[in-house]
Amino acid sequence: MKKHNYSAGPCILPQEVFEKSAQAILNFNDSGLSLLEMSHRSKDFVAVMDEARSLVLELLGLEGKGYQALFLAGGASLEFLMVPYNLMKENGKAAYLDTGTWAAAAIKEAQLFGETSIIGSSKEQNYNHIPKGYSIPKDADYFHCTSNNTIFGTQMKEFPETSIPLVCDMSSDIFSRVLDFSKFDLIYAGAQKNMGPAGTTLIVVKEEILGKTGRTIPSMLDYTKHIKAESMYNTPPVFPIYASLLTLQWLKNLGGIAAIEKINNAKAALLYAEIDRNPLFKGAAAVEDRSNMNATFLLNDEAHAATFDALWKAAGISGLPGHRSVGGYRASMYNALPLESVQVLVDVMKELETKV
Repeated sequence: MKKHNYSAGPCILPQEVFEKSAQAILNFNDSGLSLLEMSHRSKDFVAVMDEARSLVLELLGLEGKGYQALFLAGGASLEFLMVPYNLMKENGKAAYLDTGTWAAAAIKEAQLFGETSIIGSSKEQNYNHIPKGYSIPKDADYFHCTSNNTIFGTQMKEFPETSIPLVCDMSSDIFSRVLDFSKFDLIYAGAQKNMGPAGTTLIVVKEEILGKTGRTIPSMLDYTKHIKAESMYNTPPVFPIYASLLTLQWLKNLGGIAAIEKINNAKAALLYAEIDRNPLFKGAAAVEDRSNMNATFLLNDEAHAATFDALWKAAGISGLPGHRSVGGYRASMYNALPLESVQVLVDVMKELETKV
């Protein structure tokens, strides 16, 4: 039976990425060597790294605009630490928007480095919306936000204009929608939500914002050292980077971000229409802030949970239970999830109506 993978991450990837990755493990570029045993300094892998970094900037529309793309390890969680290390001045401060679990984790790390101002938060409402009407202090060293909140199913639909560097954790919606990415001075994203398997992290940074903190930064945490070494300051996570490259190639061949945004909009519209129409369900997030990547929803009557769970499992749906922070269900509709899979879930939701 075909599986419809709604996992929040690690998540669904295009079928061709699995096939090409599998072949690379057996014999990469007809070299007679597996990608897993090949030197990261080899001509074959250096070409992978160079193309991956270049393709990131091409897809984001940032070529020739002073940005560098890095593929590092440690996940977005390490970036919670690296961002203030590289951007917060000694005796400086930073401004953060608190919109969910991962935003709160980023704030916790920044507080180790200096004054960390939380300029807006939806914590008291269990992060069911994106704060509005906040003001960004002009004397902060940077402003940090999280574009999409995987656990709570909210997404920033617009970003503030600010005179200070704009930093964004885009782990769960990178490459999913058209934005003016030149508004951002630093973007980071764990690969496993929408770009590749777990094990690598993408950082896109405008070089001119670096080297201004007055801090002594440990080498492994210094963006400038990683830029100088072209993402090979130490041995990079070779396989996740290659799989991410394949995913980026797939996206480019599809027509780029503009093409996938249309598909993502159609998927989200289909599912949210059913959530709103079906009297058995209700959405968990504020309507105006609903995520196109992670739709969170609840049963109005938990007595129907066993029946609904049996139906979606029988239909081949996987990864649907919501995070314990919200409960209910979470349908993660990342780039590689086809519209047909969303239709299967909608059909199951309709079928539940006939069963209760």
